[in-house]
Amino acid sequence: MSLEIRKKKVNDTFEKYNIGQWGIGNGRLCAQVATNVVEQKHQVSRAKRSKALGSREFRGSTVWFTGLSGAGKTSIAFALEAYLVSKGIPAYGLDGDNIRTGLNKNLGFTKEDREENIRRVAEVAKLFADSGVVCLCSFVSPFAEDREVARRIHIDSDLPFFEVFIDTPLEVCEQRDTKGLYKKARDGQIKGFTGITQEYERPMSPELVVQTVGRTIEESTMEVIKLLESQEIIPRCDDKTIEVEELFIYGNRLSSAQDEAESLPQINITDLDLQWVQVLSEGWAYPLKGFMREHEYLQALHSNCLTLADGSSVNQSVPVVLPVDTATKDRLAGATAITLRHAGRSVAILRSPEFYPHRKQERCCRQFGIYHTGHPYIKMISESGDWLVGGTLEVFERIRWNDGLDAYRLTPNELRRKFRELQADAVFAFQLRNPIHNGHALLMQDTQRQLIERGYKKPVLLLHPLGGWTKDDDVPLEVRINQHLAVLSEGVLDPNATILAIFPSPMMYAGPTEVQWHAKCRMNAGANHYIVGRDPAGLPHPDGGGDLYDPRHGAMLLKGAPGLIDLEIIPFRVAAYDTSVGKMAFFDPTRKEDFDFISGTRMRGLAKSGKEPPKGFMAPTAWKILSEYYQSLKSKMDTN
Repeated sequence: MSLEIRKKKVNDTFEKYNIGQWGIGNGRLCAQVATNVVEQKHQVSRAKRSKALGSREFRGSTVWFTGLSGAGKTSIAFALEAYLVSKGIPAYGLDGDNIRTGLNKNLGFTKEDREENIRRVAEVAKLFADSGVVCLCSFVSPFAEDREVARRIHIDSDLPFFEVFIDTPLEVCEQRDTKGLYKKARDGQIKGFTGITQEYERPMSPELVVQTVGRTIEESTMEVIKLLESQEIIPRCDDKTIEVEELFIYGNRLSSAQDEAESLPQINITDLDLQWVQVLSEGWAYPLKGFMREHEYLQALHSNCLTLADGSSVNQSVPVVLPVDTATKDRLAGATAITLRHAGRSVAILRSPEFYPHRKQERCCRQFGIYHTGHPYIKMISESGDWLVGGTLEVFERIRWNDGLDAYRLTPNELRRKFRELQADAVFAFQLRNPIHNGHALLMQDTQRQLIERGYKKPVLLLHPLGGWTKDDDVPLEVRINQHLAVLSEGVLDPNATILAIFPSPMMYAGPTEVQWHAKCRMNAGANHYIVGRDPAGLPHPDGGGDLYDPRHGAMLLKGAPGLIDLEIIPFRVAAYDTSVGKMAFFDPTRKEDFDFISGTRMRGLAKSGKEPPKGFMAPTAWKILSEYYQSLKSKMDTN
């Protein structure tokens, strides 16, 4: 049931019982006498409370366990309390018997007193939740309207409320009757006992139904834990199972959205835009829910981070935006949803669109440190629309390019599952947009060695070539994938401890700013170690005279970049061809005369001419693939 429907249901309950005009107290309805009370606002935000409690996220919420006496409510609640506290998550259990010995000891078991009992408890639970505690309430609470009042108290304070029905049959509850209450009720010694002489109104749409028959307390408790994990109230108990949120829609929601898309105003998007849709939909840019709105754009552009609702920050160093021209912006003014189409096919709906100016020079100067259309990505920005449109994305299906490489385009969640299947206890990522030579391989081999020496049993390499747009003179993706496969086939890298996958992001050539983006995405995919190479996202200055970015700065920046706390940065060690041993080795400045630095220009020259590099520079079959590609380019140039 949606939040709005629940609010309406509770409002109807309030109107039915005229609670807006009358209060409940001391077991009876009475006129409210406190007419001069004004709520005082706290100066401490929930985010600050969370930090004081040692949490980066606000976890305050109430779990309301309802069910017959003996159903197992308190057993499960107290087991959950112990679990949460053991994980460093503040939690407190409010039990019916305990409350009635103190706060509510003046209340009996008439319908009115039961109502007041639940109202008081709900108000106390709200205060616990507002303080950042997960409050666990175990109360029979037999009446639906009372439970809805409890929900309303939380909804009005913008606090999560989860009704959990412990669905244990009456006969089982009677068998568990350690207090002897059911026998007394059947003997007439207890009047109005729920399940015997008082009806229990089963919840119609609780967040969770737990059936305890044939299950242990631990198994039942785990169901509630999974609920809280799914609602992001608590982190998942096993970090390896954490999955990022994807933006795909399924089932009836998908079919209705596809029908709706045909009647909505449309934007035709480019291949580059579609690559960003893929990046967003698969969760690489998590927690983004779609193309950036203006406040998100400004945060990314000027602080390289996004501030979440709980006050915490995540790294987001590059804008993920959708440019449109003025005519399109004017045509779509007032639209509440827009269909995104590519090559004549609807791929997504952009909901609640927000248009804002595309200040191109400001964007480029912040993102690239330069505004020069000789830079290939800046050129595309300069030629794009003068407006940006942000909004929430609903994507109909996985983006497929049908180029024979889709099998390598694994999503972050698919990669996480692969790592679990391999029983990886460490994942180290190596991002590259160039062919692999044995110097690269040496660095990856050495990283694996270091991790094993540190005690890891099964470190796994994520070999993750960039697969989105690149500039014209970069080696095409298909050639690079085939070259990487040859490296694995020859055993230069361990194929049993390596996952080769394609990173779908476009290449922006934004230097240290972009390096953070590459690292954040690999972190979302489950990597916890990241190898940073020399000049990982750079290119020559458009005016000549050397590199646009200092080749060292990407690695230097990542060591202290905000929002990447789950990622250990592995520094790049310079490797070169050691002529004294005939193979690639880490550079030793004490005998620099033994080392031959084979530049990319020299490598391309050798490949175009059909010559072989020094033995040990690259796996032979991998070199053959690269050489054939460059010779095909030379042949095309010769015939033109």
